[in-house]
Amino acid sequence: MSVWNIKSNVAPVIFRACLSSLIGLGLLLSPGSSLVFGETPATPVKPEIKAQSEPDSVSGKRMLDAIKYLASDELEGRGVDTRGINLAADYIAKEFQQAGLNVKVVEETAFQKFTINTGSKLGPTNQLELTGPDGKTIPLKYDQDFRSCSFGGSGKFDAELVFCGYGIDADDLKYNDYADLDVKDKVVIIMRRTPQQGDKNSPFAGAHGISRYAALRYKVSTAFGKGAKAILFVNDDYSTQENKKEAKELEQDAIEELITATDNWEKSSEKKQEEAERELKKALHDIQQARQVLKDAKFDKLMEFGYAGSGDGRSIPIAHITIAACNQLFKAAGKPTLQELEQKIDKDLKPESFALADWKAKGEISVEQIRTEIKNVIGVLEGKGPHADETIVIGAHYDHVGYGGEGSLAPESTDVHNGADDNASGTVALIELARRLAARHTPLPRRIVFIAFTGEERGLIGSAHYVKNPVFDIKNTVAMLNMDMVGRLTDDKLTVFGTGTAPRWEKLVEETAKTYDLKLSLKPEGFGPSDHSSFYGKQIPVLHLFTGTHSDYHRPSDDWDKINIPGMQRVVGFLEEIAIATAENPKRPEYVKIERPATTMRSGNRPYFGSIPDFGGEGPGYHISGASPGSPADKAGLKAGDTIIKMGKTKIDGLDDFDLALRMFSPGEEVEVTVMREGKRENLNNFNPVRSDHLRV
Repeated sequence: MSVWNIKSNVAPVIFRACLSSLIGLGLLLSPGSSLVFGETPATPVKPEIKAQSEPDSVSGKRMLDAIKYLASDELEGRGVDTRGINLAADYIAKEFQQAGLNVKVVEETAFQKFTINTGSKLGPTNQLELTGPDGKTIPLKYDQDFRSCSFGGSGKFDAELVFCGYGIDADDLKYNDYADLDVKDKVVIIMRRTPQQGDKNSPFAGAHGISRYAALRYKVSTAFGKGAKAILFVNDDYSTQENKKEAKELEQDAIEELITATDNWEKSSEKKQEEAERELKKALHDIQQARQVLKDAKFDKLMEFGYAGSGDGRSIPIAHITIAACNQLFKAAGKPTLQELEQKIDKDLKPESFALADWKAKGEISVEQIRTEIKNVIGVLEGKGPHADETIVIGAHYDHVGYGGEGSLAPESTDVHNGADDNASGTVALIELARRLAARHTPLPRRIVFIAFTGEERGLIGSAHYVKNPVFDIKNTVAMLNMDMVGRLTDDKLTVFGTGTAPRWEKLVEETAKTYDLKLSLKPEGFGPSDHSSFYGKQIPVLHLFTGTHSDYHRPSDDWDKINIPGMQRVVGFLEEIAIATAENPKRPEYVKIERPATTMRSGNRPYFGSIPDFGGEGPGYHISGASPGSPADKAGLKAGDTIIKMGKTKIDGLDDFDLALRMFSPGEEVEVTVMREGKRENLNNFNPVRSDHLRV
């Protein structure tokens, strides 16, 4: 299941089904719904007896073997940039074919291929110099004085310099490094982290949000939104001194170790002399090592290229300069040292920002995007009859988070994240369901399209691509049934999302569950952090099955030995009946637009907007796949396909920028939003964000 987040270098804000249910993106819809009546609910239909009936033990072993393979180390956590995900795709295509599906629907293959950005690499030209009055120049050497940042973009710049302290604009803390500064088309110098570090009583400490304001991506989005031309990060002096302090403490520990070892050696008996000598040699080695670290260490260390991940290629150029280079500039410009400025800020918690008159930064940063081909895997079971041209999509994503990184909840781990439950379980259930439906004697009245989606963990990319580039007419797609994390059925509890997206769903789901002794938790909403969202955004009724989260979620410990195979078999049987009933009902499910009750939007102190992001959108701006019904965005006329490029006076280049810009407005305040719509620039000026408990966009 996807982790949807506002990216942060320090601590990503993570949104998960059942735990957070899209609180971060404004997609949590309430249990209240406006149902469309007049449709005759379908009753569950018992699946046709298969031509070759097989015991549960046979299908169970087959499913377990498939889980073991898809969740094996060989497949490298099925990260989109790994060899393993291609092995997984080949395996799924083979299984679809063996099940009896048509796997030659996309240019005679099972693969719907496309490319995405999966990282960054250093480009050929990276140079920087600082120029001042009377021809003064401070040249900076790459890897010695500065280094390009992978999370920035490429570009040339020759612009005035402005020191912006920590680069923080925090209305809630009444602190603004940008107050009374014009940084439009300027190069800004920004310190890392936050003021008053080490002070647990600081408003920036602990629960007050140090992770948010210290995050590199927060600082980048803030500077970008204010029109900066480029960013030069510099280490804060406090952290540098703390690193040095820790190194000296290691030296002192080594000295104490040596003293103890010497004493033990002098007092040791002949019998224990050898052991005492080993301890002494180790202590000597440790102290030599500690002193070498102190001698060689660069406490003002430049960020390695790749630190904090990669950008999307649309951001402004970003570099990291040393404290020494920064202080050389400040001295030449007649300004205090960075250390002195930091001390002043810490003392009074007041910004010490300023323009560096007559000084410019001239340079070029080159960061190249790494594009990787990924693919949805598609198999088709054709229908027969008057509704054969109508399609039911049954899906599950097969990608996971590879070796961890940003999507992991064990951020320090580089172990393979096998993702047995998320979502090898859904993928195997998809294959098993395909096998069952293809084994029927009589074809179903409607076409069934089985899709193993890719890129879900990166933001529903595969399903977003499919609905934009459907193999079969999206207008004739009558329903989408999705499985994501269905391998941990516990206490017979199954959560079914989307039960309010068609009038027939709730009764059908409840009646079918009785056959399999399932205890249901029904969620009417059609949006959520999995691939069904892409289809509901196209006004297609959806159901999404989920057996619950657990402590192994997005961690290396999500492995095959924790999967409940009998539980998965029950889930597959349950969805089989749902699929057959939907295919055989003469009437297609009727789409329901679920309205959000006003009472759920009027508490808390954060503005709520209600846009639905399109993670597959290309180019600059915040791409929209729709608006949550009844939301401010919906009422103001925001449409699927719109791209927000400006909010108020703030330029928007992506989701991060939009989130930060939204926070600048008070609930109820009218906001002018500029969008690109069908290639034309339009201003929408009647957006009124409302209050919300949670951060929503």
